[in-house]
Amino acid sequence: MAPGTLRKSRNAPRPDRVMRMIIDLHVHTKPRSPCSQIDPLEMVAEARRIGLDGICLTEHNTLWNPSEAEELSRKGGISIFTANEITTDQGDILVYNYHTPVPDVVPIVELHREVAAAGGFMIAAHPLRGFKVFGVGQLKMTAPQAARRKVFQHVDAVEVRNGRLNDEENDMASHVAQQLKLVGVAGSDAHRIDEIGRWVMVFSKTVSSDTDLVEEIRAGRFTIGSARQPPA
Repeated sequence: MAPGTLRKSRNAPRPDRVMRMIIDLHVHTKPRSPCSQIDPLEMVAEARRIGLDGICLTEHNTLWNPSEAEELSRKGGISIFTANEITTDQGDILVYNYHTPVPDVVPIVELHREVAAAGGFMIAAHPLRGFKVFGVGQLKMTAPQAARRKVFQHVDAVEVRNGRLNDEENDMASHVAQQLKLVGVAGSDAHRIDEIGRWVMVFSKTVSSDTDLVEEIRAGRFTIGSARQPPA
């Protein structure tokens, strides 16, 4: 799906609305994520403006209260899902359908065991971020070499399109996912309002809950698209 093809004006008709659901799977808001500049109410307004049907809030080591998420959904007129970006000894992991707070750095082996037992889902977030900055690119790192990283042994999916990464970093993540036969997903990783929707998941059916979201990702019933032009 070509970047930008999902973008809709505020008042554009949505005849395809019941046939697909467009969700940004990776968004941070303030003050729960101190690194974010996005006000939650401004977020839902922008999401509606660019044609999103839902957003998944993935704050850093912090979970939204379900009642607050429901209220935000009601005010914004879009679906709100909640997840968590957890810091592990192997990097940042997006964790879905797992509602136990994890405020500190945790061993990925331990997290994987607990999330799997709860029926949750783990995604390696921006796993190849900065690999050229640290000299790996100059060493001509290959996808098979990158795939040996421990993090990929303990996740269900890999973020292969991240709105804050460049094409080379995203492409390497995609190659790793293919090498390991892991699901490849996308999200904006938005920390600013203009980053929302850079990469989205387009589901082929309505997603109504965090459990539904995980089920559809596991089943691969989605495509990857963009609600605005991703960064070059």
